[in-house]
Amino acid sequence: MFAAPASVDVIGQLTRYLDLAGVLACAILGGAVARTERLDLFGFLVVGIVSGLGGGIIRDTLLQHGTPVALTDYAYVPTAVLGAVIAFVISISEHAWNRLFVALDAAVIGFWAVSGSQKTLAAGLGWLPAVLLGITTAVGGGAVRDVLLRRVPTVFGGNGLYATVAAVAAGTMVVCSYAGTPVIGVVLGVVCALILRLASVLFGWGLPTGLDWQPHSRLTALMQRRKRRRGAGRPDPPDDS
Repeated sequence: MFAAPASVDVIGQLTRYLDLAGVLACAILGGAVARTERLDLFGFLVVGIVSGLGGGIIRDTLLQHGTPVALTDYAYVPTAVLGAVIAFVISISEHAWNRLFVALDAAVIGFWAVSGSQKTLAAGLGWLPAVLLGITTAVGGGAVRDVLLRRVPTVFGGNGLYATVAAVAAGTMVVCSYAGTPVIGVVLGVVCALILRLASVLFGWGLPTGLDWQPHSRLTALMQRRKRRRGAGRPDPPDDS
């Protein structure tokens, strides 16, 4: 239904490498955020590790398919530490950091959305949990990082498309897996994430924010009229109710 038995090991290894690539990239992104907050080395390490491993740990915990891989595969924590150290050691201009941040951000979304959805399918769950956990894997670490630093999580808006890109990448992986071509799904998912995320930043695409809507009623109209009169320095008319 998904992959041929001969390709299961290949897909598993490819997913692991994508997961580790996401850990490294997101740890570097966490280090970039730590730099803007003027944290020390320990702060870099904590923010980098949380940013790099948070999404995967949330995914594996929700799957309830054994201990989170970040705690059983000894490549994960050193990879996150490496990313944080890279961000700590390399000091470049703010403009260059911003450009690197966008590129790495797009890569992280693709890597983790694809690996998260593939791991969910491999655990025997359906297409909807695969898409949801693909999104969670892609945005979870960044959300935890932002909450830790008392920032509004990036996924909640104010930037280019983010969770939407993860949904497209995860959906692409799911469709290709059901079609029996998971390797193509990996490539297409990552490419779609890169193109869509970079385009959203370049052209300013984003989801709509809350509509400026107010309920219309007699009481609301009366309160607004009184507010305007007070602003103009005129006394309120007698209430005829």
